[in-house]
Amino acid sequence: SPAATGKLLVIPMEGSHWLSMRKVLVELSKRGHEIVVVAPDNTLLIDSSDFYETKTYPVPFKKEDMEEHI
Repeated sequence: SPAATGKLLVIPMEGSHWLSMRKVLVELSKRGHEIVVVAPDNTLLIDSSDFYETKTYPVPFKKEDMEEHI
């Protein structure tokens, strides 16, 4: 193989950026990469998956507040 697999830390933005990036992460995982996604605990779109590990961190406002503003 011309490239070796490795570990990847991802800190995505919410929205369409994440939706596009998620497809790339799934493919990288299938090719052997270990992926950790770091996201706030109030995220709307960034979810867990069998293809990557999700770590969350606390933020001062709740998911319900975010949904209300949107």
